[in-house]
Amino acid sequence: MPEFVNPFSGIIPSRKLTDAELARALRLDLAAEEEAIHLYEAHADATDHPLAKKVLLDIANEERVHAGEFQHLISLLLKDEETFLVQGSREVDELAGDNLETIEKKDEPEPDRAVPSVGDLKP
Repeated sequence: MPEFVNPFSGIIPSRKLTDAELARALRLDLAAEEEAIHLYEAHADATDHPLAKKVLLDIANEERVHAGEFQHLISLLLKDEETFLVQGSREVDELAGDNLETIEKKDEPEPDRAVPSVGDLKP
């Protein structure tokens, strides 16, 4: 959320940040991007206005790119970050077990079928 009312939010420290301190600051930036994604997607879901929905989802996707940039920068600053991210991915894959292939295919649209709409629910 905006911090314009916080008088300390824009103050630059009297010294340069260490890589570890910068990585911590970038985690806040990453969290802000994730929050923005959530907000824009929620707004898109809450409207039937086609242009508004299209613009909001486009902006949300731009924020997803920013989130990737922040995460990659954190990984470059902290040499062990990638190790932890890979470990987390492997743990999810292990928990998914045989369902992993089904989960991955679930998001892939079927090539010959149109995306269903609300009208398809009518008898």
